[in-house]
Amino acid sequence: MKNIGDSLAGRIAILDLLPFNSREIMAVDRKREIAKMVWYGGYPANIVFPEQRDLWLSSYIRTYVERDVRQLQSIRNILQFEQFLAILAARHGQVLNVAAISRVTGLSQPGCKQWISLLEASYLIFLLKPFYKNFGKRLMKTPKMYFIDSALAAYLSRQPSSESLWFGAMGGAFFEGFIVTEALKVLANQGKQPDLYFWRSSDGLEVDLIILADGRFYPIEIKQTATPTPKHAQGVISFRKITGEAQCGTGILVCTVKQKTTMPHNVVALPWQEFSDWLRKLLSSKA
Repeated sequence: MKNIGDSLAGRIAILDLLPFNSREIMAVDRKREIAKMVWYGGYPANIVFPEQRDLWLSSYIRTYVERDVRQLQSIRNILQFEQFLAILAARHGQVLNVAAISRVTGLSQPGCKQWISLLEASYLIFLLKPFYKNFGKRLMKTPKMYFIDSALAAYLSRQPSSESLWFGAMGGAFFEGFIVTEALKVLANQGKQPDLYFWRSSDGLEVDLIILADGRFYPIEIKQTATPTPKHAQGVISFRKITGEAQCGTGILVCTVKQKTTMPHNVVALPWQEFSDWLRKLLSSKA
C-alpha cells in the first residue's frame, strides 16, 4: 500500500483477506476435528499440504521477519524480535500486559507497543478491546491479544502435537482464540468493521466475546466442554442482566457439544461448527 503513488481516495475499496475460516477449511476436509483445526490453522498451504506444516510455518516466519518486518520498520535485532514473537504466542488469549512483556524481553514499553502495532498492521495478531458503554474507554483500556492464525501461535509457543495442545494448559485459550478470530474472519469476508469486544466485571465475571450488531449486544462465552451447564454461561447471564435484556440478543455458549441446546436465561449452547453460519445469518438479518 505504501508503494502506491496515487492515494486512489474515493476510487478504491480495501478488503482484508484473512486465513481460511472453519467453513472454508471443512470444504476441503469436512471431517477435520477441532484439535486438528486449531493445529493446522487457516493458511491455505497448511490445509492443502498438512504434512508440510512445520516447514511452511518456519519458512513463513523467516520470510516475514527478514523481509516484511524490515520493510515496514527498521528492526536491527532480529533475534530479539523472534523471541518477542514467541513470548507473545505464549500469551495467546490473555490480556495484553505490556509491562510484563517488557520485563521478560528487556525491550522498553514504548518499543513493545511499537512492535505490537507492527504485528497488528501485518495481520499476525488481533487486539480485542474491552467493552464499556463509554466508547472512549473502549479505545483506551487494555485489550486481549490473539494470534489470527492458531497454527502460527502453536508453532511459536512450541506445542509438540495437536493432542498435547488441545488437552494441555493452553487448550482453552487456543479454542477461545479460534472462535474469536472466526468472528473476525466472518466480518472481514463481508467487508465489515469488527465491532467485537470482551467484558470483565469488577467481581471477576467475564464474557469472552461481545458482538455489536444493529445496535444490540450479543454476548458469547467460549468453553472447551462437551457438557455445558448454566454455570459455564454465568458471565453471559450477568452481562444480560446488567446491560438490560432489551439491548441484548440471545446469549451464546460456543462449545464442543454435539447439537444445539437451549439453556435457561435465554442462552443457547452452540456447537463450534455452527458458529460461523450463526454469525453470518445474524449479520444478514441485520443488513
